[in-house]
Amino acid sequence: MATARVMSAATNTTGSCSLLKRPFFSLTKKVPNFNNNLRFNTTTKGVSKRSFSCKSIYNPNVQIKEEGQPETLDYRVYFLDNSGKKVSPWHDLPLHLGDGIFNYVVEIPKESSAKMEIATDEQFTPIKQDTKKGKLRYYPYNINWNYGLLPQTWEDPSFANAEVEGAFGDNDPVDVVEIGERRGKIGEILKVKPLAALAMIDEGELDWKIVAISLDDPRASLVNDVDDVEKHFPGTITAIRDWFRDYKIPDGKPANKFGLGNEAASKDYALKVITEANESWAKLVKRSIPAGELSLV
Repeated sequence: MATARVMSAATNTTGSCSLLKRPFFSLTKKVPNFNNNLRFNTTTKGVSKRSFSCKSIYNPNVQIKEEGQPETLDYRVYFLDNSGKKVSPWHDLPLHLGDGIFNYVVEIPKESSAKMEIATDEQFTPIKQDTKKGKLRYYPYNINWNYGLLPQTWEDPSFANAEVEGAFGDNDPVDVVEIGERRGKIGEILKVKPLAALAMIDEGELDWKIVAISLDDPRASLVNDVDDVEKHFPGTITAIRDWFRDYKIPDGKPANKFGLGNEAASKDYALKVITEANESWAKLVKRSIPAGELSLV
């Protein structure tokens, strides 16, 4: 039977101006570990109803509810507000927290291999395990960093990026590779600062990887741009690029490619990518761009 596991953690966060499809909240949380790598608990706080936001303070309450059993086709992780209503981790969580800090949702904890992702075509976009031909998907080996998404972002599949070989967006939120030392939990929301961007091209689609670090990491204050990553986390950028380049090879597929000269772009470039993806999301939820099968609820 599905269960809702909640812990409380209070954090004040600031949100910057951004279009909102409907009420949103900012969350931070803390999660105990379970024996099963896919299980988690989260904590978050509060909900503030607005049609738009500008420099607001958030102190919300959010529950995480599991339905079904981990590593099954029907397993889902839903986000609930403090009234018990389901909300979307993609559309209803704020992106901006001010001062170049962003909310980030963990989908895949570091040192795990189940390919978890938000279900962009399902109502309330819960987190689920990806499938292919009716079978659960796993990476061929563990991912070495926490991996997830930036809420309120979208890579527009109708937009050809002239700076990255004219590749079109992959129709998903922007991905984040979080390099901190602590293993996150599925559904956990971390406050992160971007450090770099990798322009991965996956079967012709542009699939940005924002390299970021959680503010609660002991070395967070030491890294503020791509060069700092190499200094304090030597070899990490190369390892991330190589991991995402090669992970499909064991399944008989070609290696992924990277634009921008195969190099990691700066923090400023990463912020530009995030801003453009947030603008694309705003157009999507305003229905200025056809949503296709994507859920806007």
